[in-house]
This record gives sequence, C-alpha cells and structure tokens, in this order.
Amino acid sequence: MFDSVYGPWTLFSDLGMIFGLLLVGKLIRVKIKFIQQLFIPPSLIAGFLGLALGPNGFGLLPFSDQLGTYAGVLIALVFASLPLSSPKFTFKEVSGRVGPIWAYAQLGMLLQWAIMGLFGLFVLKLVWPQLNSAFGIMLPTGFYGGHGTAAAIGDAFNSLGWDEAKSLGMTTATAGVVVAIILGLIMVKRAAIKGDTSFIKDFSELPDELRTGLTPPEKREDAGMSTTSSISIDTLAFHLAFVFLVAFIGYMLSQGVKFYYPKLEIPVFSAAFIVGLVFKKIFDATKVSDYICPRQTSRLSSTFTDLLVACGVASIKLSVVVKYAVPLIVLLLVGIFVAWVITFYLGKRLCKTFWFERSIFAWGWWTGTMAMGIALLRIVDPKLESKAMDDYALAYLPIAPVEILIITFVPVLFVNGMGVWLLLGLLVFAAFVLLLAKKMGWWIAPVRKK
Repeated sequence: MFDSVYGPWTLFSDLGMIFGLLLVGKLIRVKIKFIQQLFIPPSLIAGFLGLALGPNGFGLLPFSDQLGTYAGVLIALVFASLPLSSPKFTFKEVSGRVGPIWAYAQLGMLLQWAIMGLFGLFVLKLVWPQLNSAFGIMLPTGFYGGHGTAAAIGDAFNSLGWDEAKSLGMTTATAGVVVAIILGLIMVKRAAIKGDTSFIKDFSELPDELRTGLTPPEKREDAGMSTTSSISIDTLAFHLAFVFLVAFIGYMLSQGVKFYYPKLEIPVFSAAFIVGLVFKKIFDATKVSDYICPRQTSRLSSTFTDLLVACGVASIKLSVVVKYAVPLIVLLLVGIFVAWVITFYLGKRLCKTFWFERSIFAWGWWTGTMAMGIALLRIVDPKLESKAMDDYALAYLPIAPVEILIITFVPVLFVNGMGVWLLLGLLVFAAFVLLLAKKMGWWIAPVRKK
C-alpha cells in the first residue's frame, strides 16, 4: 500500500499520519482531565503516539525512514519566520526598558550551556569514558534550546559523524517539556500559598480554556490580518512564500559555503535566520513591511514548531536512549537542579517587578519551550498584566544572535576538540554580563533578616 521508494506520496503519507496524530493528541487534551492538569501540548502527545506506534515502537504506522530529517527542514522554516515577525527595535530601547530582563535571560542561557557542558566533560566523562565529549551539552540543547535546537544540533553532529546526538537531544527536549510543566505547576501552587504571586491567590481560578486548549467564542482572537486581496494572492500563501523563500536562500547559502569551504559547516537554520534578518532590514527600509503581518508569520512559525515536535519525538531511536540510560538520567537530574537554581536565584535579583511571574515564565522557557513558559505565565498572570512577555520579546532580540552563534559553532568546536574553550568563553561572557548588571544598578541585593 505504501511505496518502498521515497517520493512525493511518501512525504504526503508521513504528513497525513503526523497531522492525524496531532488531532488525536488534541482530542486527548480536550477529553482527559489528567492530561489537562499537566498542560501537555498535543504536539508532544502526537510525538509520543508516533514513537509508540511507528517503526521505533510497535511498527503499526509505516512512517518512512526520512521522518527524522523533517525536523531539520522545519527548524529552518521556524528560524526563517522569526525575523519577519519581529518588531522594529533599537538597542537604546532595550537598554532603557528591559536591561535587567536582558541580563537575566542572557545569563540563563550562558550559564546553562557552560555549566552542563563542563559537567559532561569533567564529571560524566570521568565516570563513563566512552561518552562523547559533547554529551553534557545535550541538556541545554533540549532544555534551553527545545526540540528545534535538538534538531539543528543533531543534524550538524550527524554530518560530523555523531548520529546519536539527535535522539539524545530530542529525549532531553521531551523530558524538559514534562519537567517544565509538572515542576512548574508545583511551584505555582506553592507560590500562591506563600503570597509570591501578584494576580492569583488560588490555583483553582485558572480558566477552563487554558486546561482544554479550546477558546470560547467570546475570547477568540484574530489569527492575523489579511494584507493582500485574495483576488490576486491569498494572504496566507503570500506569507508562506516569504518564509519558504528565506529558508530556501538560507539552504542555498549553507550548501554554497559547504561546497567552497568543506571544513566550514553553517547549519541551514542559521543561514536562514541571517537571510531573514537581511530581508527584514530591507523590508523595514521600504514599504514591504507594511504588508507582512507579524501575527501571520508568528502563526506559521508556531505551526512549523508543532510539526517539528511531533516529528522529532516520533523519530527518537529508543535503542540510543536505552544505551545511555544511566548517564542520561544523571544528566537530567543535575540539569533540573542547575536550571532551578539559575532561574529563581537570578530571578529574585534581576526582576524588579513581578519577580515570580517573570521567573516562572523563564522556567517554562528554559526547561521546556516558549509555549510552556507562556502556559505557566497565563496561570499566574491570566490577563498578562505583568508585561513579562512583552519585555522578554524585546530583550530576546539582542540575545538571539548569541544563541545562533552558540548553536552554530558548538558541533564544529566539539568535534575539533575545542569545546572546553567555548564553554569557558561562555562563563567569561556570563561574568561580564553579571558585572554589567551590577554596574547598571539592575542587580537587587537580597534583604538580610535581622
């Protein structure tokens, strides 16, 4: 019934099964109270179902052997969408309005990568010498980076000779989503009892639409603005064209660099992001930006992310997880503790207002995904009065290039034995950000009890 040779209809079949599993995942989220209480996204449920029923599980769903490669394509589309949906900003605005949040988010990223990478190099590898030197960075790859970064770094390592990296990254990313929401909910309940929350006093105040994921008619919002007339080109096709064009040029740029400089590997998603920034700059200087709806491109990015999570989790090789089960468990436990300390220690000292709301958003983001951060924030701040999302969105703009550079060069440097220097460099950068925060008056010294 299914062709043994990969072709267009094979792609169609893979997508048909993945979209079917997404709908089943959504139905499970709507109907099963336990799943609602854990806020597990349908994309993750679809991934679990695909893993259990696909070739890596019981073999009931005939996914092709290319299922794992889709994540690499989808992450390129996600990163191509990001610049097109970003607002105009100046570094002066970032410094004046959200300097403390920038320092908080930048430190959270740098410290997670540096500490866990060094833990893998100097602790895990001492106990299990057979581990790859980059084993430790699989934690921030999945936790801070999420499934998208796991796909990107996994593809890069695969091309450099370590084909287990993607499965390990997808595993830590999947564990991170579960950890983000379960421990996040526990911390929210505890904070509400202690009075650390500013907008809710009782966890039961949470509206039903956040649990089920179904928005009632009176609370529905527009998915985006139609900037073109459908008599010429549908607005969704118009926005898709920009995203795919940016990603395609990024792919061609990546392949061109690889052809002329074989030793220099630029991931497609990095190239797509760079191309997107160039396009964004050109569009802002002309009138093109007036016809690109940020909400439309943001929705497209979210769609590609849902597909990426489902495909990525479904393509995990369970044999790899079993092979590294013990060091992987140790890595996850230490990673959870490190992420918790970084998130809430720094949150109390760099978030001048609504420290818990901003910290719980960071917890969801830095262990799971941006969506998990938003879900936790909506629980403690249903009307988004803390402006945490607005400030984070603005602060992340200067952080994004740093993250792209890390993701781009981590595989190359580790393969060439220079990973430790990269990790030490990140620690030095973190120390610089910390000193800057204190010099700028962003650091809040704890009040000592008499």
